Amino acid sequence: MDKLHADSSYEVLVRNVDPDVAARVAETFHGIAADHQDIRQYPNGAVGENIIGKVSMDGQGQFGLEASRDADLTGIDGRSTEDVSAGGQSIPGSLRDVVPAVGGSRIELTIDLDLQTYVQQALEQAKANSLAKEAQAVVLDAHTGEVLAMANTDAINPNGDIEQQIKKGKDFENPSVSHPFEPGSVAKVITAAAAIDQGLTDPFEVHQVPGSIDMAGITVRDAWEHGVMPYTTAGIFGKSSNVGTLQLAQRLGEERYADYLNRFGIGQSTGIELPNESSGLLPVLEQWSGGTFANLPIGQGMSWTALQMASVYQALANDGERIQPRIIASITGPDGEPIPQEEPEHTRVVSEQAARTTVDMFRSAFQEDPAGINNGTAQGNTLEGYQFSGKTGTAQKVNPDTGAYSQSAYWITFAGIAPANDPRFVVAVMLDEPQRGVLHGGSGGQSAAPVFKQIAGWLLNRENVPLSPPAEPYRLQGE
Repeated sequence: MDKLHADSSYEVLVRNVDPDVAARVAETFHGIAADHQDIRQYPNGAVGENIIGKVSMDGQGQFGLEASRDADLTGIDGRSTEDVSAGGQSIPGSLRDVVPAVGGSRIELTIDLDLQTYVQQALEQAKANSLAKEAQAVVLDAHTGEVLAMANTDAINPNGDIEQQIKKGKDFENPSVSHPFEPGSVAKVITAAAAIDQGLTDPFEVHQVPGSIDMAGITVRDAWEHGVMPYTTAGIFGKSSNVGTLQLAQRLGEERYADYLNRFGIGQSTGIELPNESSGLLPVLEQWSGGTFANLPIGQGMSWTALQMASVYQALANDGERIQPRIIASITGPDGEPIPQEEPEHTRVVSEQAARTTVDMFRSAFQEDPAGINNGTAQGNTLEGYQFSGKTGTAQKVNPDTGAYSQSAYWITFAGIAPANDPRFVVAVMLDEPQRGVLHGGSGGQSAAPVFKQIAGWLLNRENVPLSPPAEPYRLQGE
Protein backbone atom coordinates (compact mmCIF):
# COMPACT_ATOMS: atom_id res chain seq x y z
CA MET A 1 0.00 0.00 0.00
CA ASP A 2 2.89 2.39 0.73
CA LYS A 3 4.18 1.86 -2.82
CA LEU A 4 0.70 2.35 -4.31
CA HIS A 5 0.34 5.66 -2.49
CA ALA A 6 3.93 6.79 -3.05
CA ASP A 7 4.53 10.18 -4.65
CA SER A 8 6.18 8.71 -7.73
CA SER A 9 5.20 7.71 -11.22
CA TYR A 10 6.63 4.19 -11.14
CA GLU A 11 7.02 1.59 -8.40
CA VAL A 12 7.99 -2.08 -8.49
CA LEU A 13 5.49 -3.94 -6.30
CA VAL A 14 7.04 -7.43 -6.51
CA ARG A 15 9.54 -9.33 -8.63
CA ASN A 16 9.72 -12.88 -9.96
CA VAL A 17 5.94 -13.36 -10.24
CA ASP A 18 4.64 -16.29 -12.23
CA PRO A 19 3.68 -14.89 -15.68
CA ASP A 20 0.10 -16.22 -15.49
CA VAL A 21 -0.45 -14.63 -12.09
CA ALA A 22 1.07 -11.35 -13.25
CA ALA A 23 -1.24 -11.28 -16.27
CA ARG A 24 -4.36 -11.81 -14.12
CA VAL A 25 -3.33 -9.04 -11.70
CA ALA A 26 -2.69 -6.61 -14.56
CA GLU A 27 -6.09 -7.42 -16.11
CA THR A 28 -7.92 -7.02 -12.80
CA PHE A 29 -6.35 -3.81 -11.47
CA HIS A 30 -6.18 -0.72 -13.65
CA GLY A 31 -2.79 1.03 -13.55
CA ILE A 32 -0.84 -2.08 -12.62
CA ALA A 33 1.19 -3.58 -15.44
CA ALA A 34 3.30 -6.70 -15.71
CA ASP A 35 6.80 -6.03 -17.05
CA HIS A 36 8.83 -8.72 -18.74
CA GLN A 37 12.08 -9.39 -16.92
CA ASP A 38 15.03 -11.40 -18.20
CA ILE A 39 16.62 -13.65 -15.59
CA ARG A 40 20.20 -14.83 -15.96
CA GLN A 41 20.44 -18.60 -15.77
CA TYR A 42 23.45 -20.39 -14.24
CA PRO A 43 23.07 -24.01 -15.37
CA ASN A 44 26.31 -25.05 -13.65
CA GLY A 45 25.53 -23.41 -10.33
CA ALA A 46 28.66 -22.67 -8.32
CA VAL A 47 31.00 -24.16 -10.93
CA GLY A 48 33.13 -21.31 -12.28
CA GLU A 49 31.16 -18.68 -10.35
CA ASN A 50 34.40 -17.13 -9.08
CA ILE A 51 35.27 -16.40 -12.71
CA ILE A 52 31.85 -15.57 -14.15
CA GLY A 53 30.33 -13.58 -11.28
CA LYS A 54 26.61 -12.75 -11.44
CA VAL A 55 24.11 -10.11 -12.50
CA SER A 56 21.73 -8.15 -10.29
CA MET A 57 17.93 -8.34 -10.50
CA ASP A 58 18.13 -5.42 -12.91
CA GLY A 59 20.55 -7.26 -15.16
CA GLN A 60 23.66 -5.30 -14.19
CA GLY A 61 26.91 -7.23 -13.94
CA GLN A 62 28.23 -7.91 -10.45
CA PHE A 63 31.57 -9.59 -9.74
CA GLY A 64 33.81 -11.43 -12.20
CA LEU A 65 33.41 -11.21 -15.94
CA GLU A 66 29.77 -10.24 -15.57
CA ALA A 67 31.01 -6.97 -14.07
CA SER A 68 34.20 -6.33 -16.03
CA ARG A 69 32.60 -7.23 -19.38
CA ASP A 70 29.14 -5.87 -18.62
CA ALA A 71 29.17 -3.43 -21.55
CA ASP A 72 30.09 -6.20 -24.01
CA LEU A 73 27.57 -8.72 -22.68
CA THR A 74 24.59 -6.40 -22.16
CA GLY A 75 24.23 -4.76 -25.54
CA ILE A 76 21.90 -1.79 -25.98
CA ASP A 77 18.23 -1.81 -25.02
CA GLY A 78 15.69 -0.97 -27.70
CA ARG A 79 12.85 1.48 -27.05
CA SER A 80 9.73 2.97 -28.58
CA THR A 81 6.89 5.33 -27.66
CA GLU A 82 3.21 4.51 -28.23
CA ASP A 83 -0.06 6.04 -27.04
CA VAL A 84 -2.66 3.82 -25.40
CA SER A 85 -6.29 4.34 -24.50
CA ALA A 86 -7.66 4.38 -20.98
CA GLY A 87 -8.53 0.73 -21.47
CA GLY A 88 -4.95 -0.12 -22.37
CA GLN A 89 -5.42 -0.57 -26.15
CA SER A 90 -2.74 0.75 -28.50
CA ILE A 91 -3.79 3.76 -30.58
CA PRO A 92 -3.04 3.02 -34.25
CA GLY A 93 -0.53 5.31 -35.89
CA SER A 94 0.93 6.60 -32.61
CA LEU A 95 4.06 4.40 -32.61
CA ARG A 96 7.15 6.60 -32.82
CA ASP A 97 10.77 7.06 -31.67
CA VAL A 98 11.55 3.42 -32.44
CA VAL A 99 15.14 2.42 -31.62
CA PRO A 100 15.93 -1.25 -32.31
CA ALA A 101 17.71 -3.32 -29.67
CA VAL A 102 21.31 -4.36 -30.21
CA GLY A 103 22.27 -7.74 -28.81
CA GLY A 104 25.29 -8.22 -26.58
CA SER A 105 28.48 -9.97 -27.60
CA ARG A 106 29.11 -13.65 -26.96
CA ILE A 107 32.20 -14.41 -24.88
CA GLU A 108 33.70 -17.89 -24.90
CA LEU A 109 36.19 -18.76 -22.17
CA THR A 110 39.23 -21.02 -22.22
CA ILE A 111 37.85 -22.81 -19.14
CA ASP A 112 37.29 -26.55 -19.50
CA LEU A 113 33.92 -27.12 -17.80
CA ASP A 114 34.55 -30.76 -16.86
CA LEU A 115 38.01 -29.93 -15.49
CA GLN A 116 36.72 -26.89 -13.59
CA THR A 117 34.03 -29.06 -12.00
CA TYR A 118 36.56 -31.73 -11.02
CA VAL A 119 39.05 -29.23 -9.58
CA GLN A 120 36.39 -27.50 -7.47
CA GLN A 121 35.27 -30.86 -6.09
CA ALA A 122 38.88 -31.89 -5.39
CA LEU A 123 39.56 -28.63 -3.54
CA GLU A 124 36.41 -28.88 -1.43
CA GLN A 125 37.40 -32.42 -0.47
CA ALA A 126 40.97 -31.36 0.30
CA LYS A 127 39.71 -28.51 2.48
CA ALA A 128 37.38 -30.81 4.38
CA ASN A 129 40.04 -33.50 4.88
CA SER A 130 42.78 -31.09 5.95
CA LEU A 131 40.58 -28.65 7.92
CA ALA A 132 42.14 -25.80 5.93
CA LYS A 133 40.59 -22.33 5.86
CA GLU A 134 40.49 -22.33 2.07
CA ALA A 135 42.07 -23.89 -1.01
CA GLN A 136 42.89 -22.58 -4.49
CA ALA A 137 44.10 -24.12 -7.73
CA VAL A 138 44.94 -22.89 -11.23
CA VAL A 139 45.53 -25.12 -14.26
CA LEU A 140 47.25 -23.69 -17.34
CA ASP A 141 47.95 -25.06 -20.79
CA ALA A 142 51.75 -25.34 -20.71
CA HIS A 143 52.28 -23.95 -24.22
CA THR A 144 49.55 -21.34 -24.66
CA GLY A 145 49.13 -19.96 -21.13
CA GLU A 146 45.37 -20.46 -21.43
CA VAL A 147 43.57 -20.96 -18.13
CA LEU A 148 41.88 -24.37 -18.21
CA ALA A 149 40.63 -24.17 -14.62
CA MET A 150 40.71 -21.54 -11.88
CA ALA A 151 39.01 -22.69 -8.73
CA ASN A 152 38.65 -21.95 -5.05
CA THR A 153 36.58 -23.31 -2.21
CA ASP A 154 33.36 -21.76 -0.89
CA ALA A 155 32.12 -20.44 -4.22
CA ILE A 156 28.51 -19.22 -4.09
CA ASN A 157 25.79 -20.84 -6.19
CA PRO A 158 24.08 -17.84 -7.88
CA ASN A 159 20.90 -19.89 -8.25
CA GLY A 160 20.54 -20.36 -4.49
CA ASP A 161 19.73 -18.19 -1.49
CA ILE A 162 22.62 -15.72 -1.54
CA GLU A 163 22.17 -14.40 2.00
CA GLN A 164 22.09 -17.85 3.53
CA GLN A 165 25.22 -18.87 1.62
CA ILE A 166 27.08 -15.76 2.76
CA LYS A 167 26.19 -16.58 6.36
CA LYS A 168 27.81 -19.99 5.81
CA GLY A 169 31.07 -18.36 4.69
CA LYS A 170 30.66 -18.55 0.93
CA ASP A 171 31.48 -15.55 -1.25
CA PHE A 172 31.78 -14.21 -4.80
CA GLU A 173 35.52 -13.55 -4.70
CA ASN A 174 38.20 -14.99 -6.96
CA PRO A 175 41.22 -15.23 -4.64
CA SER A 176 43.29 -16.98 -7.32
CA VAL A 177 43.88 -13.54 -8.85
CA SER A 178 43.14 -11.17 -5.99
CA HIS A 179 44.56 -12.71 -2.78
CA PRO A 180 48.37 -13.09 -2.86
CA PHE A 181 50.31 -15.18 -0.36
CA GLU A 182 53.96 -16.01 0.35
CA PRO A 183 54.87 -18.92 -1.94
CA GLY A 184 57.47 -20.60 0.25
CA SER A 185 59.84 -23.11 -1.34
CA VAL A 186 57.81 -23.23 -4.57
CA ALA A 187 59.73 -20.02 -5.40
CA LYS A 188 63.10 -21.81 -5.28
CA VAL A 189 62.59 -22.82 -8.90
CA ILE A 190 63.50 -19.24 -9.92
CA THR A 191 66.89 -19.48 -8.18
CA ALA A 192 67.47 -22.89 -9.78
CA ALA A 193 66.53 -21.78 -13.30
CA ALA A 194 68.55 -18.55 -13.02
CA ALA A 195 71.70 -20.31 -11.77
CA ILE A 196 71.48 -22.91 -14.54
CA ASP A 197 70.73 -20.25 -17.16
CA GLN A 198 73.83 -18.31 -16.09
CA GLY A 199 75.99 -21.43 -16.25
CA LEU A 200 76.74 -21.22 -12.51
CA THR A 201 75.79 -24.83 -11.75
CA ASP A 202 74.32 -28.02 -13.16
CA PRO A 203 72.10 -30.72 -11.63
CA PHE A 204 75.07 -32.93 -10.75
CA GLU A 205 77.43 -30.49 -9.02
CA VAL A 206 78.08 -31.47 -5.41
CA HIS A 207 77.84 -28.67 -2.83
CA GLN A 208 78.99 -28.74 0.77
CA VAL A 209 75.80 -27.56 2.47
CA PRO A 210 75.88 -26.75 6.22
CA GLY A 211 72.79 -26.82 8.41
CA SER A 212 72.60 -23.03 8.54
CA ILE A 213 73.92 -19.95 6.75
CA ASP A 214 74.47 -16.37 7.87
CA MET A 215 73.58 -13.59 5.41
CA ALA A 216 73.89 -9.96 6.50
CA GLY A 217 73.34 -10.93 10.10
CA ILE A 218 70.34 -13.15 9.31
CA THR A 219 70.73 -16.84 10.14
CA VAL A 220 68.72 -19.19 7.93
CA ARG A 221 68.43 -22.89 8.70
CA ASP A 222 67.14 -25.93 6.89
CA ALA A 223 63.90 -27.50 8.05
CA TRP A 224 65.84 -30.47 9.45
CA GLU A 225 68.96 -30.59 11.58
CA HIS A 226 72.12 -31.69 9.79
CA GLY A 227 75.82 -31.08 9.61
CA VAL A 228 77.66 -30.29 6.39
CA MET A 229 76.07 -32.46 3.69
CA PRO A 230 77.30 -33.13 0.13
CA TYR A 231 74.07 -32.32 -1.70
CA THR A 232 73.98 -32.13 -5.47
CA THR A 233 72.15 -29.21 -7.07
CA ALA A 234 69.29 -31.62 -7.78
CA GLY A 235 69.43 -32.63 -4.13
CA ILE A 236 69.27 -29.04 -2.90
CA PHE A 237 65.92 -28.58 -4.63
CA GLY A 238 64.63 -32.14 -4.39
CA LYS A 239 65.11 -32.04 -0.61
CA SER A 240 64.30 -28.31 -0.45
CA SER A 241 67.39 -27.05 1.31
CA ASN A 242 67.11 -23.37 2.22
CA VAL A 243 70.84 -23.16 2.86
CA GLY A 244 71.82 -24.72 -0.46
CA THR A 245 69.38 -22.46 -2.31
CA LEU A 246 70.92 -19.36 -0.71
CA GLN A 247 74.42 -20.57 -1.57
CA LEU A 248 73.37 -20.64 -5.23
CA ALA A 249 71.62 -17.29 -4.89
CA GLN A 250 74.89 -15.78 -3.63
CA ARG A 251 76.59 -16.93 -6.83
CA LEU A 252 73.92 -15.06 -8.79
CA GLY A 253 74.11 -11.88 -6.73
CA GLU A 254 71.28 -9.54 -5.89
CA GLU A 255 71.08 -7.68 -9.20
CA ARG A 256 70.98 -10.75 -11.41
CA TYR A 257 68.48 -12.44 -9.13
CA ALA A 258 66.26 -9.34 -9.17
CA ASP A 259 66.42 -9.37 -12.97
CA TYR A 260 65.12 -12.94 -13.09
CA LEU A 261 62.30 -12.11 -10.69
CA ASN A 262 61.28 -9.40 -13.14
CA ARG A 263 61.49 -11.77 -16.11
CA PHE A 264 59.24 -14.28 -14.35
CA GLY A 265 56.66 -11.51 -13.73
CA ILE A 266 56.96 -11.36 -9.95
CA GLY A 267 55.42 -8.18 -8.51
CA GLN A 268 53.56 -7.54 -11.78
CA SER A 269 49.96 -8.22 -12.72
CA THR A 270 49.63 -10.90 -15.38
CA GLY A 271 47.15 -8.81 -17.35
CA ILE A 272 44.52 -11.55 -17.41
CA GLU A 273 41.05 -10.39 -18.46
CA LEU A 274 39.60 -10.52 -14.95
CA PRO A 275 38.79 -7.74 -12.47
CA ASN A 276 40.59 -7.01 -9.20
CA GLU A 277 43.85 -8.72 -10.10
CA SER A 278 46.62 -8.20 -7.55
CA SER A 279 50.22 -7.68 -8.61
CA GLY A 280 51.40 -9.44 -5.48
CA LEU A 281 54.22 -7.91 -3.47
CA LEU A 282 57.91 -7.61 -4.29
CA PRO A 283 60.21 -4.98 -2.79
CA VAL A 284 62.16 -3.09 -5.43
CA LEU A 285 65.89 -3.76 -5.47
CA GLU A 286 66.72 -0.28 -4.15
CA GLN A 287 64.70 -1.05 -1.01
CA TRP A 288 66.31 -4.40 -0.23
CA SER A 289 67.81 -4.57 3.22
CA GLY A 290 70.56 -6.92 4.28
CA GLY A 291 68.07 -9.63 5.15
CA THR A 292 65.92 -9.31 2.02
CA PHE A 293 68.29 -11.42 -0.06
CA ALA A 294 68.20 -14.06 2.67
CA ASN A 295 64.42 -14.33 2.33
CA LEU A 296 63.39 -13.89 -1.30
CA PRO A 297 65.23 -16.88 -2.85
CA ILE A 298 63.50 -19.24 -0.40
CA GLY A 299 60.05 -17.75 -1.00
CA GLN A 300 59.70 -15.36 1.93
CA GLY A 301 59.29 -11.59 1.87
CA MET A 302 57.27 -11.55 -1.34
CA SER A 303 53.76 -12.64 -2.26
CA TRP A 304 52.27 -14.27 -5.33
CA THR A 305 48.77 -15.11 -6.46
CA ALA A 306 47.96 -18.68 -7.46
CA LEU A 307 47.83 -17.48 -11.08
CA GLN A 308 51.32 -15.95 -10.83
CA MET A 309 52.63 -19.19 -9.30
CA ALA A 310 51.22 -21.17 -12.21
CA SER A 311 52.67 -18.64 -14.68
CA VAL A 312 56.21 -19.10 -13.29
CA TYR A 313 56.07 -22.84 -13.94
CA GLN A 314 54.36 -22.32 -17.30
CA ALA A 315 57.41 -20.35 -18.47
CA LEU A 316 59.69 -23.29 -17.68
CA ALA A 317 57.29 -25.87 -19.12
CA ASN A 318 57.20 -23.83 -22.34
CA ASP A 319 60.95 -24.01 -22.96
CA GLY A 320 61.67 -20.81 -21.06
CA GLU A 321 59.08 -18.52 -22.66
CA ARG A 322 56.40 -17.03 -20.41
CA ILE A 323 53.09 -16.36 -22.13
CA GLN A 324 50.60 -13.94 -20.65
CA PRO A 325 47.76 -16.04 -19.18
CA ARG A 326 44.45 -15.73 -21.01
CA ILE A 327 40.92 -16.71 -20.01
CA ILE A 328 38.90 -15.39 -22.97
CA ALA A 329 39.07 -17.67 -26.01
CA SER A 330 36.96 -15.53 -28.33
CA ILE A 331 34.39 -12.73 -28.50
CA THR A 332 31.68 -12.76 -31.15
CA GLY A 333 29.86 -9.50 -31.83
CA PRO A 334 26.07 -9.13 -32.13
CA ASP A 335 26.45 -9.29 -35.92
CA GLY A 336 27.96 -12.76 -35.63
CA GLU A 337 31.43 -11.58 -36.61
CA PRO A 338 34.44 -12.35 -34.39
CA ILE A 339 35.98 -9.40 -32.56
CA PRO A 340 39.80 -9.53 -32.78
CA GLN A 341 41.61 -9.92 -29.44
CA GLU A 342 45.10 -8.72 -28.56
CA GLU A 343 47.79 -11.37 -28.77
CA PRO A 344 49.18 -12.33 -25.35
CA GLU A 345 52.64 -11.04 -24.52
CA HIS A 346 55.59 -13.44 -24.81
CA THR A 347 58.63 -13.03 -22.57
CA ARG A 348 61.86 -14.98 -22.90
CA VAL A 349 62.76 -15.84 -19.29
CA VAL A 350 65.58 -18.39 -19.61
CA SER A 351 67.11 -20.31 -22.49
CA GLU A 352 65.38 -23.41 -23.86
CA GLN A 353 68.17 -25.61 -22.55
CA ALA A 354 68.08 -24.07 -19.08
CA ALA A 355 64.30 -24.50 -18.91
CA ARG A 356 64.46 -28.14 -19.98
CA THR A 357 67.28 -28.87 -17.54
CA THR A 358 65.38 -27.22 -14.68
CA VAL A 359 62.11 -29.04 -15.41
CA ASP A 360 63.91 -32.37 -15.65
CA MET A 361 65.90 -31.70 -12.45
CA PHE A 362 62.72 -30.92 -10.50
CA ARG A 363 61.61 -34.50 -11.05
CA SER A 364 63.81 -35.07 -8.02
CA ALA A 365 61.07 -33.79 -5.72
CA PHE A 366 59.02 -36.92 -6.54
CA GLN A 367 61.81 -39.43 -6.07
CA GLU A 368 61.36 -42.26 -3.59
CA ASP A 369 64.24 -44.00 -1.84
CA PRO A 370 63.68 -46.45 1.04
CA ALA A 371 67.15 -45.56 2.29
CA GLY A 372 66.12 -41.91 2.52
CA ILE A 373 69.16 -40.66 0.58
CA ASN A 374 67.62 -39.86 -2.81
CA ASN A 375 64.03 -39.21 -1.75
CA GLY A 376 62.35 -35.86 -2.46
CA THR A 377 59.81 -33.79 -0.55
CA ALA A 378 56.91 -34.92 -2.80
CA GLN A 379 57.69 -38.63 -2.61
CA GLY A 380 54.64 -40.88 -2.74
CA ASN A 381 52.84 -38.66 -5.24
CA THR A 382 54.02 -40.17 -8.49
CA LEU A 383 51.68 -41.70 -11.06
CA GLU A 384 52.83 -44.98 -12.55
CA GLY A 385 54.04 -44.53 -16.10
CA TYR A 386 54.43 -40.75 -15.97
CA GLN A 387 57.17 -38.30 -15.05
CA PHE A 388 56.13 -35.37 -12.86
CA SER A 389 58.15 -32.24 -12.13
CA GLY A 390 57.38 -29.78 -9.37
CA LYS A 391 58.09 -28.25 -6.01
CA THR A 392 56.53 -28.32 -2.56
CA GLY A 393 56.24 -25.20 -0.43
CA THR A 394 55.56 -24.38 3.22
CA ALA A 395 55.32 -20.65 3.90
CA GLN A 396 55.01 -19.24 7.40
CA LYS A 397 52.23 -16.70 7.79
CA VAL A 398 52.83 -13.50 9.69
CA ASN A 399 51.33 -13.44 13.18
CA PRO A 400 49.21 -10.25 13.25
CA ASP A 401 49.73 -9.87 16.98
CA THR A 402 53.54 -9.97 16.92
CA GLY A 403 54.39 -8.97 13.34
CA ALA A 404 56.78 -11.94 13.20
CA TYR A 405 56.50 -15.20 11.32
CA SER A 406 54.12 -17.66 12.96
CA GLN A 407 55.35 -21.06 14.10
CA SER A 408 51.93 -22.67 13.66
CA ALA A 409 50.11 -21.04 10.73
CA TYR A 410 51.24 -21.85 7.17
CA TRP A 411 50.34 -21.59 3.53
CA ILE A 412 51.00 -24.99 1.97
CA THR A 413 51.77 -24.72 -1.75
CA PHE A 414 52.64 -26.92 -4.68
CA ALA A 415 53.30 -26.19 -8.34
CA GLY A 416 54.04 -28.83 -10.91
CA ILE A 417 54.25 -29.85 -14.55
CA ALA A 418 52.74 -32.94 -16.17
CA PRO A 419 54.26 -34.81 -17.81
CA ALA A 420 57.83 -33.62 -17.21
CA ASN A 421 59.25 -35.16 -20.39
CA ASP A 422 56.68 -33.49 -22.68
CA PRO A 423 54.85 -30.76 -20.72
CA ARG A 424 51.14 -30.40 -21.35
CA PHE A 425 49.70 -28.99 -18.13
CA VAL A 426 50.79 -26.76 -15.25
CA VAL A 427 48.96 -27.05 -11.92
CA ALA A 428 49.38 -24.68 -8.97
CA VAL A 429 47.74 -25.42 -5.60
CA MET A 430 47.52 -23.48 -2.31
CA LEU A 431 46.02 -24.54 1.02
CA ASP A 432 45.54 -21.96 3.78
CA GLU A 433 46.42 -23.28 7.24
CA PRO A 434 45.69 -26.99 6.81
CA GLN A 435 45.77 -28.84 10.12
CA ARG A 436 46.56 -32.26 8.60
CA GLY A 437 46.86 -34.07 5.26
CA VAL A 438 44.54 -33.51 2.30
CA LEU A 439 43.58 -37.15 1.72
CA HIS A 440 40.81 -39.15 3.38
CA GLY A 441 40.98 -38.97 7.15
CA GLY A 442 43.68 -36.32 7.05
CA SER A 443 46.36 -38.54 5.54
CA GLY A 444 48.80 -37.52 2.79
CA GLY A 445 51.25 -35.50 4.86
CA GLN A 446 51.57 -31.74 5.17
CA SER A 447 51.72 -31.17 1.43
CA ALA A 448 49.53 -30.02 -1.43
CA ALA A 449 51.24 -32.51 -3.76
CA PRO A 450 48.41 -35.09 -3.51
CA VAL A 451 45.99 -32.51 -4.91
CA PHE A 452 48.39 -31.90 -7.81
CA LYS A 453 48.56 -35.65 -8.41
CA GLN A 454 44.75 -35.93 -8.46
CA ILE A 455 44.30 -33.08 -10.95
CA ALA A 456 47.23 -34.04 -13.18
CA GLY A 457 46.20 -37.72 -13.16
CA TRP A 458 42.63 -36.85 -14.16
CA LEU A 459 43.88 -34.73 -17.07
CA LEU A 460 46.45 -37.25 -18.32
CA ASN A 461 43.83 -39.99 -18.24
CA ARG A 462 41.12 -37.98 -19.99
CA GLU A 463 43.46 -36.71 -22.68
CA ASN A 464 45.04 -40.14 -23.22
CA VAL A 465 48.50 -38.58 -22.88
CA PRO A 466 51.19 -41.10 -23.88
CA LEU A 467 53.21 -42.65 -21.07
CA SER A 468 56.60 -41.13 -20.26
CA PRO A 469 59.76 -43.03 -21.17
CA PRO A 470 61.77 -44.54 -18.30
CA ALA A 471 64.12 -42.02 -16.68
CA GLU A 472 67.02 -42.44 -14.30
CA PRO A 473 66.56 -40.83 -10.88
CA TYR A 474 68.87 -38.03 -9.88
CA ARG A 475 71.55 -38.54 -7.29
CA LEU A 476 70.66 -36.09 -4.54
CA GLN A 477 73.64 -36.65 -2.28
CA GLY A 478 77.28 -36.97 -3.23
CA GLU A 479 80.03 -38.97 -1.60
